[in-house]
Amino acid sequence: MTAEDAVSYVSGRTRMFGIIGDPIEQVRSPEMVTAEMKQRGQDALLVPLHVLPADFDDVLPRLMKLANLGGLVFTIPYKVRAATLAASYGAALGPQARIVGAINALGRGADGKWRADIFDGLGCVEAFRRKGHAFKGKRVMLLGAGGAGAAIGVAIAYEGPAAIRLFDVDAGRAAALVAKIRSVDAGIAAEAGAPTVDGVDYLINATPVGMLTDVRLPLPVESLPARLVVLDAIVKPERTPLLALAERCGCPTIGGREMMRGQIATMVDFFGYKRAGA
Repeated sequence: MTAEDAVSYVSGRTRMFGIIGDPIEQVRSPEMVTAEMKQRGQDALLVPLHVLPADFDDVLPRLMKLANLGGLVFTIPYKVRAATLAASYGAALGPQARIVGAINALGRGADGKWRADIFDGLGCVEAFRRKGHAFKGKRVMLLGAGGAGAAIGVAIAYEGPAAIRLFDVDAGRAAALVAKIRSVDAGIAAEAGAPTVDGVDYLINATPVGMLTDVRLPLPVESLPARLVVLDAIVKPERTPLLALAERCGCPTIGGREMMRGQIATMVDFFGYKRAGA
């Protein structure tokens, strides 16, 4: 073959991974995870797979029969549903996934057995750390208690914050996350309630509000205190309505892409492609 009729990044030997979501166009994992695997010298690709909710139970078992499938990544709205899928295959759950009850990575080992875990929370904690912010003794307002929000809440609980206030449109889901946080550390003042920035050090949005062309804010405010550190887990757009408001108010900000960087290296480790020296 010549350079005109072939590319160098995929072949019949390529190990395939897929990211499952609805919608899917907002994800950045295909570029970022693939780049990480290539940097480690692996012949592997992560590709976006748009699966509609009504088709999930039919499509996923078929996908998992692919002999060259190394694993799957799950995004909105499938992280909780994917945990049920993983259990049906007897997948071993990691410690975060066992508490959260959701997964965002399902990998097949060299022995053919499946295992699963969730990395959103670890990515959030790492993104804060890289910006010089620790959770120890801090007061956190967390918006969203779904798959990503639950993972973030549990991971933060392991970091020893003073308080975590949770809001979710599903009050039962918020209450369930409060219980999970308390199971990690009963000393944390964990509660569910309406969104607020009063007396808060860190504001984290783990809802889809503000994604793509959505111009809404995830909480009813017109301004934010400049001392507030704001993270929005959305990756597209990179400058969400919440982050734009935070910037105008002089707040330190952390974007969804930065949170992704915090979890991708660990996720690729999980898929069996270890870093040099690891």
